Amino acid sequence: MFEKLQRAFWKALTPDLVPDQPKATIQTKNEAALGEAVIAALGGANNLKTRQRVALTRVRVELHDPTLLDATALAHAGVPGAMVLLGGVVHLLVGLSPT
Repeated sequence: MFEKLQRAFWKALTPDLVPDQPKATIQTKNEAALGEAVIAALGGANNLKTRQRVALTRVRVELHDPTLLDATALAHAGVPGAMVLLGGVVHLLVGLSPT
């Protein structure tokens, strides 16, 4: 019951961000799909430890070697913003992806 009230509350505040019916999601290795150009700009597929969508327009990526990150190549790949944090964690602003 509380969950329904909470969902209704957040839907009223942000109607475009909370879906009416939650979609069944399958957790896979590619749950946050990134394009080939983005992966190359992050240092290649072998440089990715983890990747996870944390918001509709954000992907959190953890890198083995953050020095391999190429910010210019990320911008050319269509990533308008990236925030590099300690420990090889990078937050990418990727926009809405088709579902």
